[in-house]
Amino acid sequence: MRIGHGYDVHRLVPGRRLVLCGVEIPCELGLEGHSDADVAVHALMDALLGAAGLGDIGRHFPDTDERYRGISSLRLLDRVTELLDARGLRLGNCDITIVAQAPKLYRYMDEMRRSLAARLGCDPGRVNVKATTEEHLGQVSTLGIAAHAVALLEEAVPRIKNL
Repeated sequence: MRIGHGYDVHRLVPGRRLVLCGVEIPCELGLEGHSDADVAVHALMDALLGAAGLGDIGRHFPDTDERYRGISSLRLLDRVTELLDARGLRLGNCDITIVAQAPKLYRYMDEMRRSLAARLGCDPGRVNVKATTEEHLGQVSTLGIAAHAVALLEEAVPRIKNL
């Protein structure tokens, strides 16, 4: 088993869509970033890449590369899963925490889980998404949205040990 942790944060700004776990959330503000700035998917990708020992999303999808301007983070997640598949790794499970004072995200949680599970090619029971606030005690949740993710990877094919 391999475990990875990911973290990302983006500033809330006017004139952008708010996309979390591939789901568009109705909101007056969206997240600023080179791609669609989906902090939850970014944190998840970093957790997956970390568990596989493959660096981080900045290494694979630099914000200096115009190919990734405005791209859906789900498309980047597809590429990460291809990297995992090539190394014989599969998702055991993942857990994502979105840190946001607003908007309230509870009614979107099931759709977020289904969205990620579909992209990861796994049962939704292997994906958990939750949200919390910082009770107005932190700058992150009033100026932007952050996300933490933990992922467990397993070897898809057991290794044959030498006897």
